[in-house]
Amino acid sequence: MSKRKKKIIIMLICLLITIGLFIWGFLMQTVKYDIHSKKLPKGLKIVFISDLHNCFYGGTDQSQLMDEIDSAEPDIVIFGGDVLDGWGGQKYAKRIMEWTADRYPCYYTPGNHEEMRDDKNDFYDWVKDSKVNFVLGDYEDVSIRGQKIRIYGILDAFYNAGLDHISGTLDDSCYNILIAHQPEQIDHYLDTGNVKFDLILSGHAHGGQWRIPKVLDQGLYAPDQGLFPEYTCGMYHYGDTVHVISKGLAKPARMIFIPRIFNRPEFSVINIGE
Repeated sequence: MSKRKKKIIIMLICLLITIGLFIWGFLMQTVKYDIHSKKLPKGLKIVFISDLHNCFYGGTDQSQLMDEIDSAEPDIVIFGGDVLDGWGGQKYAKRIMEWTADRYPCYYTPGNHEEMRDDKNDFYDWVKDSKVNFVLGDYEDVSIRGQKIRIYGILDAFYNAGLDHISGTLDDSCYNILIAHQPEQIDHYLDTGNVKFDLILSGHAHGGQWRIPKVLDQGLYAPDQGLFPEYTCGMYHYGDTVHVISKGLAKPARMIFIPRIFNRPEFSVINIGE
C-alpha cells in the first residue's frame, strides 16, 4: 500500500471517529442517584432537568423526554436553570415544561442564560401563568405521601434575592431542597447556620465539556470555573447535605466553541429514602 493511500485511510478513520464522537454526544443518558434520608421514610423520586438550552429530544415534539419522564415515575419534576439559551426561541422548552406540569408537580428556577435575555420577564410571566411553580428567592411547600418537602430556588448565592433572603426560613422538620444553578458556589450554599439544605441541585457546568475517564473526570472547562474545574457532575456529600450536579441536556450544537466529548447529555433521576 502506498504512503498516499495510508494517509487517506488514516484521515478517513480520524474523520469517522470525530463524526462518531459528535453523534454519540447527542445521545441522552439517564443517570440515577440514590440518597438516604431519615426525613423521607416513604421515599421521594425527583426528575431533575438542567441546562436544556431549548434543545429537543425524540423530535420537536419532545417525545423522548416525555417518555423518559413517564418511565421514571417521579413524584416531582424540577427544571433547573438554563432551560433557554441566552438567545433564540422558547418553543421546545415550553413544550416539555407545559406537558410535564399537566402530569406532575413541577418546579422551575432560572439560570444565567434566562437572565441574559431581553424577553426574560415575558418568559417568567408565562411560567407563572402556567402550572409550573416558579421558585426564585423564595420557597414552595409540597407534601408527598404525608412528607413535608420545601423547595427553594436561587439564581446564585448573591443575585436577585439570594441566599441570605431565604436561609432564615429553613425548617428542619421539612426535607429542604435548594435549586441553585451554579455549583462552584457550594461553600455559600452550605453556610446557612444550624439548619442545612438536605439536597442541593445544580447544573451550569455542562459536565466540563471534554471529559476523559480516569483522567479528566470533571472535564476540561466549565463556566465560572475555568480550566480543570472541580464541580461539573456527580454527587457530593457534605455532612447531611447532598449536592447533585447534572451534566445537563444541552446538545453539542449548543456548545459549538467547546463541543461535548465523552460527555453525553444527562437526564437525572434522584431516588431518596431511608
